[in-house]
Amino acid sequence: MNEATAATPEKGEEARARRLQWRMLVGFAVGLFTGLAVHYGAADAPWVDTVTTYVTGPIGQIFLRLLFMLVIPLLVSALIVGVAEMGEMRALKTVGLRTLFYTIIVSSVAVAVSLVMVNVLRPGAGVDPVLANSLLAEGAARAGAIIESAHESKSGIDAVVAIVPDNFFNAMSQNDVLAVMFFALFFGIGLMLVQTPQTQVLKTAIEGVFEVAMRLIGLVIRLAPIAIFCFMFNLAAHFGWDLIARLSAYVLVVLLALGLQMFVIFPVILKLFAKKSPIAFFRETQEAFVMAFATASSNATLPTSLRVAHDRLRLPDRVARFVLTIGATANQNGTAMFEGVTVIFLAQFFGIDLTLTQQISVMLVCILGGIGTAGVPAGSLPVIALILASVGVPPEGIGLVLGVDRFLDMCRTVLNVIGDLVAATVVSAGVKDEPAMTAAPPA
Repeated sequence: MNEATAATPEKGEEARARRLQWRMLVGFAVGLFTGLAVHYGAADAPWVDTVTTYVTGPIGQIFLRLLFMLVIPLLVSALIVGVAEMGEMRALKTVGLRTLFYTIIVSSVAVAVSLVMVNVLRPGAGVDPVLANSLLAEGAARAGAIIESAHESKSGIDAVVAIVPDNFFNAMSQNDVLAVMFFALFFGIGLMLVQTPQTQVLKTAIEGVFEVAMRLIGLVIRLAPIAIFCFMFNLAAHFGWDLIARLSAYVLVVLLALGLQMFVIFPVILKLFAKKSPIAFFRETQEAFVMAFATASSNATLPTSLRVAHDRLRLPDRVARFVLTIGATANQNGTAMFEGVTVIFLAQFFGIDLTLTQQISVMLVCILGGIGTAGVPAGSLPVIALILASVGVPPEGIGLVLGVDRFLDMCRTVLNVIGDLVAATVVSAGVKDEPAMTAAPPA
């Protein structure tokens, strides 16, 4: 009787998650087809701009702002508690090193795949110059803003130093995720090292912040089907399939590279290193990749990823919280691949032949870019502008891809999020057979 009673809430949660997942899929499909119908049936009607500007646009933005409002408290509390629950430095070192090693190796494979694809298929060699000039003109203003933000962003040793925040609250206010994560990691280590009744109370309070943030995000996520409808309606109503068709070769190469990583490399990794069925994995992570596609943000999808890791994949909380919160910024395979393809594509378009040394340099920067890029929509564009300038390609060329960036951003975010869940699954498989890592008793 007790077992049945205990199982009922769990089954109820799973049923609610499945219903939400279906509602999100319905919102996605209805928004897409409604937007396409509007685009091809009433594209010039004044009411279309009114609806997208004053109704669907604000609804989608409010949904994202609610998520971003709660993501920083969630990220900080999850990482602090995840580190503190390791129990000892050896456990943290084991999980941390496994995560770092996995991230570097898989990111390197991802960028290498993308560079091979773009060099073999050469999508930039066949772009119509007249069409390209019109696209450049359309994206000139936004490209200029991106280039300016790229110049303002730190690089080299300054970027390394900036990871250590001089003011934690200032870092939070500026959404400097790497600096916030460094503080949370450092604070979690301190909480793990100091085992007193007072720090236990503090840890309990931080766990409370995590639980409150997750509950509030759960309430916000109930709006996801409506927000997803709005995102897809806006995208389809404004652009239809026109822009994707106009840059079809570039888009197809990006999608092919992302598809190879998603459906070939990730299944091999899951089978070899986690003994996990890829089919079961993709079935269990459906909710996460629908949310990732709709929001185009790894950070906004983090709450969903954490819930999927706990409820569907059954991963240890201490590992999942650590790997997924780090991975939302540091393990972005899709972003790294997109940056590599885009840089080589634009070099091909402008007739600039990059040497092997330059392409290796691009590869290394893309790997680092995938680690340090903000997990928000279009967060990789300033990084691409910096890479273009460093290899002698006009940064203004980024205006060529701005029209299709939103769609590709949604696709590469799916790969980023699924890559994080693959990493958490692999790391969990590597540590679950080790002795239990419990905190040392208070001194």
